[in-house]
Amino acid sequence: MLVISLSVLAFGAAAVNIIADYLGRRRLVYFFKPSAMIFVIALAWQAEPSFVPAYKYLLIAGLSLSLIGDVFMMLRNKKFLAGLVAFLGAHVLYIAAFLQTMPLHLSFGTALPLILYALFMMRILFPYLGRMKMPVVLYILIITVMAGLAAERYIDLGGMKAFSAFLGAILFVVSDSILALNRFAKKFKLAQALILSTYFAAQWLLAMSV
Repeated sequence: MLVISLSVLAFGAAAVNIIADYLGRRRLVYFFKPSAMIFVIALAWQAEPSFVPAYKYLLIAGLSLSLIGDVFMMLRNKKFLAGLVAFLGAHVLYIAAFLQTMPLHLSFGTALPLILYALFMMRILFPYLGRMKMPVVLYILIITVMAGLAAERYIDLGGMKAFSAFLGAILFVVSDSILALNRFAKKFKLAQALILSTYFAAQWLLAMSV
């Protein structure tokens, strides 16, 4: 029952945040965006670990860094680089969490599509990045490794918990890809709804993987 309640609260807050963002209601965004992540963190916190306890606590630390990244990104004068660093740290913690339950390895079949994705994103974004080239390239590499390990972990372990982490990682890649394209290459009207909906779904799925 608590899982359902926290999930409803998280998605309800996320939905209000998306609507408020489009309406330009900044005060609502300032309240509901972090609220959604707080409910997601609470969801992970209350879970009985299905794996080693370190997986749960590293994942919660990653979710908490994501919350900090959200705060930087939602400010009227966005601290984009600070937010990028916070999310980079979150992905490193997610990687560390995955490695608590699997050896460090990527099969060719898992690595190839992710390498192609990383090269594709770099090819599109590179002309627009300016001084942000190095931070964005590093971020693409780290999130690609995170998604690859999530995929490999699901192949190794199977089960709904590992699948939840895998799907969450993929949605995170989707969300950040849309964000990068919208920010650096070409803006489009539906971008924010797609970015936020896939982002909150990704974090919820990661929390559900505990």
